[in-house]
Amino acid sequence: MRDEETTPQTATGTLSPGAPAATRADAAAPRTGPAPWALRLVAIGLVLTALNLRPAITSLGALLEEVRDGLHMSGSVAGVLTSVPPLCFAVFGVMAPRLARRFGPGAVVCAGMVAITAGLVIRPLVGGTAGFLAASALALMGIAVSNVLMPVIVKRWFPDRVGSMTGLYSMALALGTSLAAAVTVPLTDAMGGSWKAGLGIWAVLAAAAILPWIPLVRDRATAHEPVSATARPQAQELRITRSRTAWALACFFGLQATAAYITMGWMPQIFRDAGVSAGTAGVLLAVTMAMGVPLAFVIPRVAARMRTQGPIVVFLGACGLTGYAGLYLAPSGGAWAWALLLGISNCAFPLALTMIGMRARSGAGVVRLSAFAQSTGYLISIPGPLLVGVLYQHSGGWGVPIALMAALMVPQMVMGVLAGRDRTIEDES
Repeated sequence: MRDEETTPQTATGTLSPGAPAATRADAAAPRTGPAPWALRLVAIGLVLTALNLRPAITSLGALLEEVRDGLHMSGSVAGVLTSVPPLCFAVFGVMAPRLARRFGPGAVVCAGMVAITAGLVIRPLVGGTAGFLAASALALMGIAVSNVLMPVIVKRWFPDRVGSMTGLYSMALALGTSLAAAVTVPLTDAMGGSWKAGLGIWAVLAAAAILPWIPLVRDRATAHEPVSATARPQAQELRITRSRTAWALACFFGLQATAAYITMGWMPQIFRDAGVSAGTAGVLLAVTMAMGVPLAFVIPRVAARMRTQGPIVVFLGACGLTGYAGLYLAPSGGAWAWALLLGISNCAFPLALTMIGMRARSGAGVVRLSAFAQSTGYLISIPGPLLVGVLYQHSGGWGVPIALMAALMVPQMVMGVLAGRDRTIEDES
């Protein structure tokens, strides 16, 4: 299945004489595509939304030590804090398909951007750990539903450009991630050294992402995906839990998310404990995240043209293993090289998103697969950052936690190869 090269035949009316009568009837029926203005707004909305899907997390990673001191957190509590993102993504991501069916994907994403803005505004204003976690959960709820619906919106609005549009918003996501990691510490210093101001400033970017979705929310005609007579029974009969590919993709997604959130939450601290300054540690995290800017655009396009994505999975995993070995042996001496290698490895995320779009034939299938793979995957990823925090506190160093990170890369590669096989969930369920 190659979405980048295949356009839906029913959209053009060119079907073989032996096609089913229902399919020929669907093709004969007049269809009006989305208005050009709506496509442009969706593209802008995708980019602005993607820019806001990680700053709430990476800005906290850059200032984690200051937040811990300000809120009097132990290492274990800080580990809980770094585990909150995948927990929220798992819990709230399950709600996304039902909300999208009722209100439309555009309306749900718009509400998600409102939740992110509110959470980022409230988070610095609360005085205790519980309030900080609650405000973070509000922002992460908005991120969770948007995470799930990004592949759905791409499949719905750009069915013949899944690879390129996934690459576009993945590149924007990586840019937002690296930007927050790079400039949060300098911005904090420029605003008087208050970590509260350094975290709260990102609400401005989130507020800007609300605007493109407002006309799409008001335009009811473009809110929902049209469902053909043949697609509806297929969506009802789909049993996602019977698909081995869906489970492999969920495990691959969960393991790459584990690596990503450990990196975002703890890598600056690893470098700081090795003698690197706070500002440089933030820049190193930014370098790791910035590798996703060009690669997140290239990898989905390449993956969409390949029958199987296993070779890409193995290459990314090898980069991760090398980066972890470097962190273990010489964390400060080769810091820039390890940051680059781990940045390449983290591009398993846009690869996973691309595979979600390729492993289902219909928009309804992508909705189900996206929700299942991401929610199950984030559940799998929850223990990782917490366990790293506990191991760091009780072992007194980073040797054991880094060994755990490297060990998890092996099953990630295995699951990615299985998920990258040329088949769809409709074939298996």
